[in-house]
Amino acid sequence: MISSEFDTIAAISTPLGEGGIGIIRISGKQSIPIASKLFRSPKGIKLENVKTHTIHYGFIVDPSNEEIVDEVLVTVMRAPNTYTREDTVEINCHGGYITLKRILELVLNEGARLAEPGEFTKRAFLSGRIDLSQAESVIDLIRAKTEQAQKIALDHLSGKLSTKINELRDRLMRVCAHVEAYIDFPEEDIDGLTEKEIIEEITKTKEEIKKLIEGYEEGKIYKEGLTTAIVGKPNVGKSSLLNALLMKERAIVTEIPGTTRDIIEEYVNIKGMPLKIVDTAGIRQAHDLVEAEGIKRTLKAVELAELVLLVLDSSRPIDSLDEEIISKVIQKRVIVVVNKKDIKSKEFKIPESLKDKPTVEISALKGEGIEQLKELIFNTTISGKYEREGLVVTKLRHKVALEKALESLDNALQSFKSKEPLEITAMFLREALSFLGQIVGVVTTEDILNLIFSEFCIGK
Repeated sequence: MISSEFDTIAAISTPLGEGGIGIIRISGKQSIPIASKLFRSPKGIKLENVKTHTIHYGFIVDPSNEEIVDEVLVTVMRAPNTYTREDTVEINCHGGYITLKRILELVLNEGARLAEPGEFTKRAFLSGRIDLSQAESVIDLIRAKTEQAQKIALDHLSGKLSTKINELRDRLMRVCAHVEAYIDFPEEDIDGLTEKEIIEEITKTKEEIKKLIEGYEEGKIYKEGLTTAIVGKPNVGKSSLLNALLMKERAIVTEIPGTTRDIIEEYVNIKGMPLKIVDTAGIRQAHDLVEAEGIKRTLKAVELAELVLLVLDSSRPIDSLDEEIISKVIQKRVIVVVNKKDIKSKEFKIPESLKDKPTVEISALKGEGIEQLKELIFNTTISGKYEREGLVVTKLRHKVALEKALESLDNALQSFKSKEPLEITAMFLREALSFLGQIVGVVTTEDILNLIFSEFCIGK
């Protein structure tokens, strides 16, 4: 069967596995009739006759033999006040995989088709209930690893980013409308923006787009986390540091050098920032093939890391192996973690090459200095833009579209100031509008045309 946006679709909306409750969601014109064929109410209630946004107790049966499949609660929600703006039914059953699978099969047998990945949200977008940036934020909300990441995703889902983008588009549409009016009606007396006002509006829009672009790195960290490698020679306390950050015994800690032979990955929440911590094998001359592979993976982890926690053992002087490791990470964003401060040697000195790197002294084994390290990690990587402005861009697609819009506005401004034909300026303004429109999923041409003839009094 060929998929269509008019099909009635269905899917299991809760994670597969054992659970108290599982939900099958159905959306489309036939959702209520399909559910009605499967639902039996002890009170004889028919789903076609119930009010919208009501819940009904009963049983799902196999209509071929009236065998009871499960005891359920069925929620009926009629268009347009639903997630997809279509009639929607949610069957709340027991959360076992077999039960969910069987009920879904019955729904599909009655005429629904299996929903494609993300299709419920796609329909919410196509129906105009949410725009493209809001639709994209749904998955961010689901995957949020910290409360701060969840808050940013909720901001986007509620339309905070969309509102900002649409404000920028409205301003540019007004400028573009004036420019195109001068093109189409050069002899007319148009009460429009002055040359100075056009330059000011484009410049102001550029500055606001720049601010959004600048917030991307911080937004990306909140959304995806910061990949952080714990690096150092064997037995400096890397695994103890991982355990201290996680506040649990995740890595094996012994006095035997080279205990960690593979990469260990965990997430830790630092003031709302998800930190993906990678505990690596100690870097040294390998003693066997397994350790050699571990060191190889360590070097790869360092290469991919966005932040390196370089652990130094302060109970002994810096040696050639420390220096070798420093040379491998010096070009990265590095925080120097001076471990074993409780038994610090008088001969220990931080190398000159690390003098400009942020540094903190800790005792990973005793848990001392860990909070100061977390504070340093946060302050080193987060500018506080979200706290100040309440809005950051989190998706590369949005950043790229903003960068292209900014480039188009640079070209428009240069063209306008250089007295090039206004058609060129208008072309660049349209480009900028198109790139901004890509973020929220809108087009611009008809909007501009409508504005030209509604805002202006031609031939005044």
